[in-house]
Amino acid sequence: MLSVLKIQNIAIIESAEIEFSRGFNVLSGETGAGKSIILDSINAVLGFRTSRELIRTGESEAQVTALFSCVGKNVEEKLKELSLPQSPDGSLLVSRVIGVDRNICKVNNALTNVTALRELGAELMSIHGQQDNRELLNNETHIGYIDAMASSESLVSEFRTVYEELVSLKTQIKRLSGDKAEKARRIDILSYQIDEIEKAEINPGEWEQLKNRRTELQNFEKIQSGLYGAYNALSGDDSFHGAVELVSGAFRELSAISQYSADAEELSKKLGDLYYELEDIADTVRSSVSDEGFSQAELENIENRINLIYNLSKKYGATEEDILNFLENAKSELNEISFSDEKLEELKIQYAETYEKAMKSAKELSDLRKKVAVDFSEKVCNELKFLDMPNVEFLVEFSEIDLCENGIDSAEFLISANVGEAPKPIAKIASGGELSRIMLALKTVMAHKDKIETMIFDEIDSGVSGRAALKVASKLKEVSDGKQVLCVTHLAQLMAYADNHYLIEKAAKNGKTYTSVTPLDYEGRKTEIARITSGGKITEIQLENAADMLKESGAIS
Repeated sequence: MLSVLKIQNIAIIESAEIEFSRGFNVLSGETGAGKSIILDSINAVLGFRTSRELIRTGESEAQVTALFSCVGKNVEEKLKELSLPQSPDGSLLVSRVIGVDRNICKVNNALTNVTALRELGAELMSIHGQQDNRELLNNETHIGYIDAMASSESLVSEFRTVYEELVSLKTQIKRLSGDKAEKARRIDILSYQIDEIEKAEINPGEWEQLKNRRTELQNFEKIQSGLYGAYNALSGDDSFHGAVELVSGAFRELSAISQYSADAEELSKKLGDLYYELEDIADTVRSSVSDEGFSQAELENIENRINLIYNLSKKYGATEEDILNFLENAKSELNEISFSDEKLEELKIQYAETYEKAMKSAKELSDLRKKVAVDFSEKVCNELKFLDMPNVEFLVEFSEIDLCENGIDSAEFLISANVGEAPKPIAKIASGGELSRIMLALKTVMAHKDKIETMIFDEIDSGVSGRAALKVASKLKEVSDGKQVLCVTHLAQLMAYADNHYLIEKAAKNGKTYTSVTPLDYEGRKTEIARITSGGKITEIQLENAADMLKESGAIS
């Protein structure tokens, strides 16, 4: 769960450190006080896309740090997958620095990137807001709820593996089913390309060897002059002694006295080794001196060869290996086209067999979905009735579609909120308040399927008031049993049911705006609930009502 959130220089928050607890946590405050900034900060540390505009005016960078405690196995497995360090005590420290021209992400003080942060964040928290409600209006997302409820990951994976094979076969069949004129044109092109590359007889590494040899030939006289001078310096001539002979003489002199001096003996051995090495170098230099002279013909041949390989590289690949790979692929394609009729028949047989497997797998998945949907509908319906929708009907309507990546099912959630009305698609009849309650019902039903320990609800109370608000508060309290729930709210009922309440306030000081986050004690909670219900000046009666709400909710004994 999220234990500590530290925010620095994010928008109007200069510095804030919030300690969260397990259970039901609410954040409240006036509109514009900075509640959304806290959610933006959480999103940032979870790896979501963020803007440099978040950086507080006058500052060069912002930072968000989150400390999680007692992380689950799903998080530990993700850390291993991402090759990130784990903490022995089961805690997890995640931080992100957002600068004008840089992003620094760390997990347990190890540097990582935003992508890894986002993958890890998906295992740490789930955030539910107005975007989720909007997605609920899109029936294409509904099948995902059923699959999650059915724990059908293995069946879905098995089906999609077969389906991907089917798509690949279809693509190959389409490629080989072209008209004869197109095939003939392609055969001509491939034959020309294969012939051009094969005639060149290219070898890997040849380009570098040719360039090196060209450099040698272009500098032939300098190289030969240097080699000859070096050989004379080593071997000498009639007019002077070379280095080999001089070292040899020194070696002999020291050898003669080595029996009388240990130092002389040691130096004699070193000079002996040096003499033999110099003699070997002299022989090597001598063998490198060319007796044949400069070859203009060889240089021209090399230039022609380099130009040939260069021209081929522009057509078929930057390196010799790339060109040879192109050759193998061209041969393979030519062979495939040349025998396309036979290959086409084989692919059609494979396609028919794979289609049958895919349909069988899709049917198994469909049967499971429809079986699970009955129980799912009943549970969601029960939750909605609890959430003050007593006459609600909720069901999942399936329709068979052509085979696609989701199988053969299209699923859509239907609802009727009033007696005598037939269930209709959610998108057509659900109000804002109903949509919030439907989402909460779905999350409640699926909570036991979710391994994520921290759930954030942003404006889950949108369009809800009165008795329905009490029901929503009670349900959020229930969901927080064994989990951590964070909720941004404007409703007094939700505040009353919270285990922990945080007040977000904004103030101006020295020409700048500052936001603070304060955990409230009993008196503070009572005052904040009274403020929300009063809409103006707080009276003793409103404070008494707030105290009654806290007592009735069970949050305060």
